[in-house]
Amino acid sequence: MFHSTLRRTILASTFLAAFAVAVGTPLTAQAQDQNSTAAVNLDTQGVALHGYDPVAYFTVKAPTLGKAAYTHTFEGATYRFASKDNLDKFKAHPAQYAPQFGGFCAMGVVLEKKLDGDPQAWRVVDGKLYLNVNKDIQKKWLEDVPGHIVKAGQAWPSIKNKAPKDL
Repeated sequence: MFHSTLRRTILASTFLAAFAVAVGTPLTAQAQDQNSTAAVNLDTQGVALHGYDPVAYFTVKAPTLGKAAYTHTFEGATYRFASKDNLDKFKAHPAQYAPQFGGFCAMGVVLEKKLDGDPQAWRVVDGKLYLNVNKDIQKKWLEDVPGHIVKAGQAWPSIKNKAPKDL
């Protein structure tokens, strides 16, 4: 048991170090606000997804910037939309379109970290939107999407209301 735990700790530490190198900055610098305990990744104006339209990932299958004229607040986050039609779709089913893990990096959540999700490093899996911190890390996440989703789902409840600096 001790050896198994030690091995997992060493593997996680090694992966985190590689992760930091791939990201190009210290892990603590990735989330937008290191002191925020919000469960949604927000900018300083309370906007989620860096202002990208969450519905567009499902409809046009591409990251699309939203417009300030079309906004809606869901679970404390302001989302922007490219069109009134997308705004209406989101209002009707917000949980269907909102990013998983509050828009934080899905691979980061696997490692019990809240890292800033990049709207350009995304994937819709089983009707849910996932972001990664960048496309290099996304490659690692794509190696075992079902397994990583399970692990992130297990980790999320214990980290979602913690500040990134405390993880």
